Amino acid sequence: MAVITDSDESLIKTRLALSEPAEATERMRSLELSLSFDDLVEDPEGQPTILVVDELELNRRLLRGILKASDYRIVEAGRPSEALEILRREKIDLVIVDLVMPELSGPDFCRQLKSNRRTQLIPILMMTSVQGVETEVAGISSGADEFLIKPLHPTVVRARIRSMLRNKAIVDSLEEAENILFTLAQSVEQRDRCTGQHCQRLAAYSVALGKTLGVSRSELLALYRGGFLHDIGKIGIPDAILFKKGYLNDEEWFVMRSHTTKGEEICKPMKSLAAVLPIIRNHHERWDGTGYPDGLAGERIPLLARILQTADIYDALTTERPYKRAFTHSEAIRMMEEEVERGWRDPELTPLFTEIVRGMEAGGVSLTVG
Repeated sequence: MAVITDSDESLIKTRLALSEPAEATERMRSLELSLSFDDLVEDPEGQPTILVVDELELNRRLLRGILKASDYRIVEAGRPSEALEILRREKIDLVIVDLVMPELSGPDFCRQLKSNRRTQLIPILMMTSVQGVETEVAGISSGADEFLIKPLHPTVVRARIRSMLRNKAIVDSLEEAENILFTLAQSVEQRDRCTGQHCQRLAAYSVALGKTLGVSRSELLALYRGGFLHDIGKIGIPDAILFKKGYLNDEEWFVMRSHTTKGEEICKPMKSLAAVLPIIRNHHERWDGTGYPDGLAGERIPLLARILQTADIYDALTTERPYKRAFTHSEAIRMMEEEVERGWRDPELTPLFTEIVRGMEAGGVSLTVG
């Protein structure tokens, strides 16, 4: 990253000041934002780690030479199996891989990395001496983010790597922001001893029900995330209401119900959580339309919200709360069936969930996203 000295900054400000005042102010703001953003995404803690996977030591040495002036940590592997072991035990920021390798071709290696949730966001730069559009298409189609034909031009290699690492830093910062939301959500739960491990149980129940219904993998992930984030809006509810012993009055209930829309507002800026927003907003709707916040009825209630709601009700009934004792499994199921008869709950999901809980207790259903 280029370093801007005090004298450079003074010169920039002087030149900007000669522009029209409004234009100069706007350009200065852009400059300041640009500098701050570069500092954040291009100066991460520690050195970015690049994994070079190539059978030929000469090729690996060439890349080391091209990158020697850059502040990167280079890790090498001569075979895909060695590379996979390195990826298993180390944090890698970028992978450079040759198209032709022993054990596993470059495209097959890419597909393996992109199919693994733990490594799918690591950018891959594929290189080859094989000319042809078909070769490049094969590499990009397999999941490679960039493709270079040998002989390598050092300036181009460095520019591509710098760009890819910059994008990786942005992805990492978004992932960190998402992790902060999960931490906030769990902090709400941990404030109340009665709801300990509620999020974990709810995520497990919801995913198990989703698997049985055959929803997609992305929807299973949304259910898992929804288990942790569905009540994040409660972070904005006063303790006097959140932990009140006994029933809430009308005014308190109005405030409590706002946690659904507050939660949606908190998570809405994160595009990666788009599929979770209907769960957060609508997990308190009722089948007959008497729920909140939108008064949706029947299948107008998003399926994922109905799935999580079913699991949420069961867990709430079977755990102690400030206003009630913990009911037994049989009591909870009977109450849920009564709510179906009243028209409050999905009449198909409740009996299916009953079977799933029985299977989970017997160890017959996996609780994880496989």
